[in-house]
Amino acid sequence: MDLEFNKNEDSLKQLCFELKAKLNKTHLGGGEKKIAAQHKKGKLTARERIQFLIDEGSEFLEVGALAGEGMYEKEGGCPSAGVVTGIGYINNRQCVIVANDATVKAGAWFPITAKKNLRAQEIAMENRLPIVYLVDSAGVYLPMQDEIFPDKEHFGRQFRNNAKMSSMGIVQIAAIMGSCVAGGAYLPIMSDEALIVDKTGSIFLAGSYLVKAAIGEKVDNETLGGASTHCEISGVTDNKYDSDEDCLNAIRSIFDKMGDFDKAGFDRIPTVAPKKKEEDLYGILPRDRVKPYDMLEIIHRLVDASDFEEYKPLYGKSLICGTARIDGWAVGIVANQRTIVKSKKGEMQMGGVIYSDSADKAARFIMNCNQRKIPLVFLHDVSGFMVGSRAEHGGIIKDGAKMVNAMANSVVPKFTIIIGNSYGAGNYAMCGKAYDPRLIFAWPTAQLAVMSGGSAAKTLLQIKIAGLKSEGKELSPEGEEKLLKEITDRYNEQLSPYYAAARLWVDGIIDPLETRQILSKGIEAANHAPITERFNVGVIQT
Repeated sequence: MDLEFNKNEDSLKQLCFELKAKLNKTHLGGGEKKIAAQHKKGKLTARERIQFLIDEGSEFLEVGALAGEGMYEKEGGCPSAGVVTGIGYINNRQCVIVANDATVKAGAWFPITAKKNLRAQEIAMENRLPIVYLVDSAGVYLPMQDEIFPDKEHFGRQFRNNAKMSSMGIVQIAAIMGSCVAGGAYLPIMSDEALIVDKTGSIFLAGSYLVKAAIGEKVDNETLGGASTHCEISGVTDNKYDSDEDCLNAIRSIFDKMGDFDKAGFDRIPTVAPKKKEEDLYGILPRDRVKPYDMLEIIHRLVDASDFEEYKPLYGKSLICGTARIDGWAVGIVANQRTIVKSKKGEMQMGGVIYSDSADKAARFIMNCNQRKIPLVFLHDVSGFMVGSRAEHGGIIKDGAKMVNAMANSVVPKFTIIIGNSYGAGNYAMCGKAYDPRLIFAWPTAQLAVMSGGSAAKTLLQIKIAGLKSEGKELSPEGEEKLLKEITDRYNEQLSPYYAAARLWVDGIIDPLETRQILSKGIEAANHAPITERFNVGVIQT
């Protein structure tokens, strides 16, 4: 190993250490005192409920763990958006689990909470996975109701999704394990089965205080909407249980008797570990974002037996395309190449940029994967499409559009891993969030933005200077330097993968060594949803 490899390794391992520390803090939700208060009521926390519910020894693939990170500081923060979501196994059946975290503002819904719940439902709908709701929420966070209540992707969308999933035959099970009030009361009742924990679970459109204010009736919450009321009088819930554990065991029993599911039929054989050492991933990726490296070395440490069959290896070299297996699953991989390559005309090119020939190659490869029913994996380290007169005259816009068209119309499931840069139209062409990847995760080295920090900061500085000049003002060189630093710092904060994860532009940030496992679980989930559409790229110039 050379010195540069060791430095790269130290840098990425430090980033992974910081990620783990941040996740550990996030997993505490509202803090240890709030957790103790939850236990004092005889209740498990959201994460404890999930751990009890899923199969012993199985891993829970959390989605959106860092949602809300750094947001709502004036409100005291909202760790994990006040709800834990992800994919788990119950009696060997994959499912989506949504658990309100009552240690965070009593499980109240912030704007990002709504977005995260809808993302969980989206995963269930796309992959035809059963979904379990562990409900313990005070409802909408009223000080921010205007940002969560009325719009298309707000609070009410989840009930629309309840109805849609019901019509699609997706099993929905709800367990009321704490508060379930107002509009939120519809969620469990629109599910196939509604379970409730005695004495701690309650469900009503309006609590006792609001009832008294609205109609003058004096009634306690237990009489109004407790387990006995809804299991014995209203019939709103199906069964009541003495404890969280009893209720969760009842859900496991339901899953134990579920029938099998239709499958998409993606090809899988027994898994084989990569021949090349996976831990080398830490040292291959350069600390310096502009330094070249060979993406093939990354791929060889992600795929089974390090066996990768490259498509058109001598053409369009700034994009790598090819087939392989990940944990036994057949996959097609599209990855940016950031090493120095030669074009057909012989000149040297720096990778990370998509050229016309590369876009053309990728479009054809995506079509082939759709023909053969092979899921697609996109590995990002992209600066964008090539610019300049030669690129424009060569039809870069047409070839780029061809690639985007093929990717957007792909009917096989797509999965995205952002390894390094993900800038501008390159993010779009490589199946960024706007193009419906089934899962999208980032390494701690990822950056997402319209352009790199340096380029953006200089552009923004020139705009600011021009604006000041129009007002008859001028900045000194020292003033320009200070302003540039302020702009750069602000822009770099927005480039961070944590900024993206907080807003659910990515489903999470992962240690590189988790990549294979996450992709495998994602493809396993996608295999629950048979492909019913035919691949058609629509109108496209050739």
